[in-house]
Amino acid sequence: MCGICGIIFSDRAQQPEPELLQRMAARMRHRGPDDSGFHVQASAGLGHARLSIIDLSGGRQPLFNETRELALTFNGEIYNFPELRSELENRGHRFATRTDSETVLHLYEEMGERCVEKLRGMFAFALYDAPRHRLFAARDRLGKKPFYFAVRPGCFLFASELKALLAHPEVSRELDPIALDEYLTFQYVPAPRTILRSVEKLRAAHALLFEGGQVKTWRYWRPEYLPKRQISADEAGREALEQIEDAVRCRLISDVPLGCFLSGGIDSSLVVAMMRRHIGGPLRTFSIGFREIGFNELPYARAIARHFDTQHEEFVVEVNAVAALPRMVWHYDEPFADSSGLSTFLLSELTRRHVVVALNGDGGDESFVGYQRYADCGFSAFNAWRRIPVALRRWLIGPLAAGLHATLPWSGRLELLDYVNRASLWDDDARYCEAMRIFRPEQKQRLYRRELAAQIHAAGLGDPMRRTRQVMARLGAQAHRLDRMAAGDLDAYLPDCLLVKVDRATMAHGLEGRSPFLDHRVVEFAAKLPAELRMLGGIPKGLLRKYAAPLFPPGHLDRPKKGFTLPVREWLREGALQRLATELLLSRRLGERNLFDPKYIRLLLDQHARGTQNHHYRLWALMCFELWCRTFLDSDGSAPLE
Repeated sequence: MCGICGIIFSDRAQQPEPELLQRMAARMRHRGPDDSGFHVQASAGLGHARLSIIDLSGGRQPLFNETRELALTFNGEIYNFPELRSELENRGHRFATRTDSETVLHLYEEMGERCVEKLRGMFAFALYDAPRHRLFAARDRLGKKPFYFAVRPGCFLFASELKALLAHPEVSRELDPIALDEYLTFQYVPAPRTILRSVEKLRAAHALLFEGGQVKTWRYWRPEYLPKRQISADEAGREALEQIEDAVRCRLISDVPLGCFLSGGIDSSLVVAMMRRHIGGPLRTFSIGFREIGFNELPYARAIARHFDTQHEEFVVEVNAVAALPRMVWHYDEPFADSSGLSTFLLSELTRRHVVVALNGDGGDESFVGYQRYADCGFSAFNAWRRIPVALRRWLIGPLAAGLHATLPWSGRLELLDYVNRASLWDDDARYCEAMRIFRPEQKQRLYRRELAAQIHAAGLGDPMRRTRQVMARLGAQAHRLDRMAAGDLDAYLPDCLLVKVDRATMAHGLEGRSPFLDHRVVEFAAKLPAELRMLGGIPKGLLRKYAAPLFPPGHLDRPKKGFTLPVREWLREGALQRLATELLLSRRLGERNLFDPKYIRLLLDQHARGTQNHHYRLWALMCFELWCRTFLDSDGSAPLE
């Protein structure tokens, strides 16, 4: 795991400044605290900050092929590199290191841009081909590793993190209003946009070529959901466990200590179970909890640790942990409002004191349909509801909702009733899209100042959910609603939210995170399963719950999903976090940005404090955005706010 960066000029007479490359890499030192390396060749310069995992003494980057005509800077891990290396050596290739990264160079010599199709792992890399004077880059299939880039006249810049690109004097910090609108819709900025107009993100499962001053990108992989496999539940359950075990096994390759994040839920517990099958000695596990009732899952994690005889570490987070928020905002690069990012950030910081690599259970919910919204949007209760005539639905729900919320001001009642009336018209795809929103359209209308609303309207892009709808529609009417929802998550929510959370939180502390459920073979296997098997018995993650149950203490899997969620709703109603929210959101600095209506923000704060409405997602999103502005717009972004 590392940080990568580079500068490529179209004009062969221009040469990158080594000092600028060094400044870019220095801003990612946390990603690679063990070493750094730079290579300038004619009009191309590559930089690398290294976290040493494999071949600790011999894997310094950039790496070169035998003729030194190809240069590579690589971030990630290739888990099938032993097999690839053996094949390449049989074809006459000579390796200079024991690293997994070097296989990419020799695969490129054999296959060109199609080399990515052979890679099993997580990666973002850039390879400079000197004879052709072009840069080839790619991101892994699920988007575990980041790749930011900016195109200037005659010049291409790239880096693992946005803050590294901001070290370049020609990268503008002008906000992209469309990206801001998407952020307040989703709690993250979906690729290819970033919060800045001047910078883009390479999307997951995409490759890129910069040649002759032009940038070309293309998708090289997507999961196929049809045709479905003809398979029994017993066969599917057995094969699912075999696939997961193989994904865990290949992720145990390491020359440094490794362990596992353990929430006590099915996914992380299953990863620990499979690790124990292949690790006979000490196995380290790490959990985080909270004092608030309903958020603390430490007893469940503790039970799994005892069951598999792990060396277990527990960390309890209290509200004073919000002091770490400015550091988290700096590391996340863009505005990011998934509050579990803070708990993952803190867990990573504490875990790094003991190990350098930590496996996790990320990705199980997307492949084995673990979110409650999959059940809510996908099965008989909502199908029956949709058969009721629209007028009758409105008659049933509208007055009831108004009565239950009689304490709301008239504006709040009208907003709620408008929401309910629209909800009565939704199909399953629309219901899924609505479940992914933080601010609804009518709320954004009240939040945005006239100038911001006009800029967004002028762009003419319409509903931010349009792309998600297109992804779901691409599968066709014959695809099951569960497949459409899973495809929507794999397109944006997983790579641009969940995996951003884990990458930035772990790499902030020089910790490598590995996600067996995100092995593309596991994802492809699950995508081909019939929906009734993935959600066996109509229960989220029903297949895994049934067939993994014998591995665990009785009844351990009979609990709803929790994860590392912070008790933000409660913290925002009193104490330090409420005071911080008030200071940030009612500040003169936020008002002077001329983006949001302060009266509406005060209404959100007041309603949440009184408990008449729950706005904690929205308030947290606005807080993180204001902290981001202070870090990267009001300051130079070279370090977190004090």
